[in-house]
Amino acid sequence: MLCAIFDLDGTLVDSLEDIASALDRALVDHGLPRPALETVRTWIGGGARNLVEHAITASQVDASRVDGVLARFRVHYAASPIVKTRLYPGIDAVLEQFVEAGVRLAVLTNKPHDLAVRICGPLLAPWPFGAIVGQRDGIPMKPDPRAALAIATDLGVAPADCVFIGDSDVDIATAHAAGMRAVGVSWGFRPRAELERARPSLILDEPIGLTRLLPPTPP
Repeated sequence: MLCAIFDLDGTLVDSLEDIASALDRALVDHGLPRPALETVRTWIGGGARNLVEHAITASQVDASRVDGVLARFRVHYAASPIVKTRLYPGIDAVLEQFVEAGVRLAVLTNKPHDLAVRICGPLLAPWPFGAIVGQRDGIPMKPDPRAALAIATDLGVAPADCVFIGDSDVDIATAHAAGMRAVGVSWGFRPRAELERARPSLILDEPIGLTRLLPPTPP
């Protein structure tokens, strides 16, 4: 049995504008400048604190302001997490084919767990995701492999039968550490060169390419 574990932001969903909007408002609350949207794109994937740390560094202010800005970011993002966030075009058709082929589905993201569940709920409701796992206290974030391995255990699939799909080197490193097949996708938030340096087994440039991961149909 094959299990596909997906990253969320930049892989299944385009959440850039909602994340950037919440960050902008948090920075304005503290009298700090708003970064360019394309700059924020490069900061996503390491969790909310990492995102805010990047913004504070870019603002050239003291790192002691991270906690305050982070608190405001969480408030703003929790208030409006799915205004412009949407599935990438073609993901719905791919998920349909995965389900028809009997592939187990899961999400592992460094986004806070409660927000991950809120976002995945309406956007991924048509498909039977066996696990949706975000960042929780006491559980290391990606690229630590423990959450990925726990998903495999919970779904009854060996790590070697799992494919981990994501748009960043963090996702590829997670797959390698967990003994899973690593697949990079270039339509997300990171440049293709970053994925190439991380050495996944495959890099895909369009969602339809994910169907290459499906087991062959019996004759």
